Amino acid sequence: MAENFKNREALDQVKRVIDEANAAVNDSSRTIKSSSMGPELTGALGAGGGAALSFAALYSLGVTGLSAAGITSGLAAAGAVVGGGMAAGIGVLAAPVVLGYALFSSNKHKQLMREKRELYNMALQKQNQLIAMLQKQNQMNKERADYLNSLVIMLKAAVRDLQSDLAA
Repeated sequence: MAENFKNREALDQVKRVIDEANAAVNDSSRTIKSSSMGPELTGALGAGGGAALSFAALYSLGVTGLSAAGITSGLAAAGAVVGGGMAAGIGVLAAPVVLGYALFSSNKHKQLMREKRELYNMALQKQNQLIAMLQKQNQMNKERADYLNSLVIMLKAAVRDLQSDLAA
């Protein structure tokens, strides 16, 4: 199963929605028109609650290549350490890099999962808070109700996507 949020930058949209939900809770006059996320909120409201809104950012990881030209004798010398030639030297020289990358990648992934868990809890809390506000305020004007509903839709999508990532 593919991750919805592959890196910390992909979580920025979720953070924006949570920040907007905080603003909605703290400012009872705030509507889609006064929001910094007007177009996104209008789109969420138009899509409706059953539509799948995707927050995942497209991310491609570029891999840089290394040139071995001119260093064949160094590779051969490194390979001799393990009783091999130049091909074994590539493995000998690459081992610390691969090990270092694996450790770095593991720590980075753990940090990303912690941040996802934290954002999941915050998004769920804000979603519930906004739903409670909608239920309490019978005399709310339509613009305010649409604003809160659109935030709930976006938060539901964020919660669903984060929950999927955390379960994987």
